[in-house]
This record gives sequence, C-alpha cells and structure tokens, in this order.
Amino acid sequence: MSRKSAKPQEEAQAIDLTPMLDVVFIMLIFFIVTATFIKETGKEIERPDAVMSDPKPAATILVAVGSDNEIWIDKKKVDPRGVKLVIERMRADNPKGTVSIQADKQADIKFVVDVAKAAQEAGVAEVSVSTTKK
Repeated sequence: MSRKSAKPQEEAQAIDLTPMLDVVFIMLIFFIVTATFIKETGKEIERPDAVMSDPKPAATILVAVGSDNEIWIDKKKVDPRGVKLVIERMRADNPKGTVSIQADKQADIKFVVDVAKAAQEAGVAEVSVSTTKK
C-alpha cells in the first residue's frame, strides 16, 4: 500500500519541460529569421580615400583585393583566373545581384580592373568600387 501512495507524490514533484522547450525553439526560430547576416570578404583592407562618391545600396557579392594583390570572395582566396566562375556561381543565387570591389590603397589597379571585367563578363550589370569618403 505504501507503494501506491508514493507514486502520485513522485508524479506531482516531476517537472514538465515541454513548455520550456517549446519557448526555446520558438525563440531560436525567431532569432534565425530576424538575424541580419553580415557579408564579409575575408580580407582586411584599407580603402582608398575619395572626394566624390555616390552611396550605393548594399551589394550582394563582395570582392576584396588586398595590398598583396590577393583576391578574396566569401572568405576564400580566389585565383584571378577563377573570379568569373565564382561570381557566376554566387550570381545564380541572386540574378539581380550587384558586385562591390573593396580594393586596398596599395593594390595594383590591374587586379581591380580584372575583377570588374570578370564581373561584367559574368553578367553583372552594376559593379562598384568601395571607398572611404574624405
């Protein structure tokens, strides 16, 4: 008889975690949906100064050309000959996407022009170079 009376007491002391798990999953979904995803190139650069510049909306494809003339896209170093293919692949996700080239002050202009040409050959209509307003 003592066993039967102890069982309801144990059940009364048990904590039901289901509502808490529901709240945690709802919060997780909320933060995933509302989070702002920051795009980075993967290379630290020092942008050149510009006296005149036009503000552009956020580009969907960011390309960095470092002071050592390395080309970085989506946190990966890219061979200059493969820039067009990478941009085409990224453009498949967003056909109306734009390209922003973030070139270092010390970068060779040849590499910046090569990236711009590769973007235009990949079908990107709008290519811009990111600068710091002076």
